Amino acid sequence: MSLLQGLDYAAVFIFGLTGALAASRAQLDIVGFVFLACLTAVGGGTLRDVILNREAVFWVADPGMILSACVAAILVFFTAHFLESRLRTLEWLDALALGVAVPAGVGVALGMGQDWPIVLIMGVATGTFGGLMRDVVCNEVPLILKKGELYATAAFAGALAAVITTFVTDSALLTLLTCGVTTFALRAGSLLFGWCLPVYKSRPPRA
Repeated sequence: MSLLQGLDYAAVFIFGLTGALAASRAQLDIVGFVFLACLTAVGGGTLRDVILNREAVFWVADPGMILSACVAAILVFFTAHFLESRLRTLEWLDALALGVAVPAGVGVALGMGQDWPIVLIMGVATGTFGGLMRDVVCNEVPLILKKGELYATAAFAGALAAVITTFVTDSALLTLLTCGVTTFALRAGSLLFGWCLPVYKSRPPRA
């Protein structure tokens, strides 16, 4: 298994867990669990592969990805009731998935010889789109849009760190590791310490 394939598998499984947790919060049946898990798991990677016009979308080339998401859904279906806070668990698993999926998107774009702006966009898209679809389907405020939180910012910073690292070393492992650590550290800091960007505040109209 290649490094990129391993990242895709990890991202699919962890994002699948978050989709299933969202399904548990919405009190869906087992089919709903599998649907949300698969949607969340492959959403970002599918967008990436379609935009980059890859020879085959990653889960079509390797159907084991879908099986991995289904396993995650079934696992959560039978264990979610043991969790003290499913929302908090979802947020932390989502942060971990973000730290894996962004390097996966960056790695694919770099491997295809894309220019740095495309690498940045593919990193952010791969990391955020699946979770965005999950939250929209569940009628929740998407994590990517929650007031002031570092989410898309964390994904962008991780992808940018990877691009910068490519100018320092030719090591793909070091590049993707830098990307993942930066992404997860910023997202975790937002969850733990409330790190955020300033938000727009309207001013009262002038008399």
